[in-house]
Amino acid sequence: MENFTPFSALAGGALIGISATLLLLFNGRIAGISGILNGLFFAVKNDRLWRLLFLLGLFLGALLFAIVAPDFNTPRQHYPLPLLAIGGFLVGFGAKLANGCISGHGVCGLANLSIRSLVATCTFMGAGMLTVYLVRHVLGIAA
Repeated sequence: MENFTPFSALAGGALIGISATLLLLFNGRIAGISGILNGLFFAVKNDRLWRLLFLLGLFLGALLFAIVAPDFNTPRQHYPLPLLAIGGFLVGFGAKLANGCISGHGVCGLANLSIRSLVATCTFMGAGMLTVYLVRHVLGIAA
């Protein structure tokens, strides 16, 4: 956590909140990324364009930031590929099991005072904390 600053966290949170609000105001949709991605493949055809554009905006925004501030974040190197694959699978499984991901439940659901989203967010956070403990202290893989 060498690069953590309150300003970057505040700016990132504000941008996520603004984008979720704009999507809800202009499109009537909740900004749950797993649901948007899932709907890209399984939604009706006339519902795919906004999903594709939203996801493309996420990718292009991250790419633009990486170009503008290349030294802001250094990706981890030499992480075990099987562990990354297992982690990706578990995140996808958890999002499907919870009927949404942390962006849908944690940002939009909590803003709507949803008890289901509160439980899901607490579960996501607890699982994340447990995972960090297991990876760092049980498996001995340093961050």
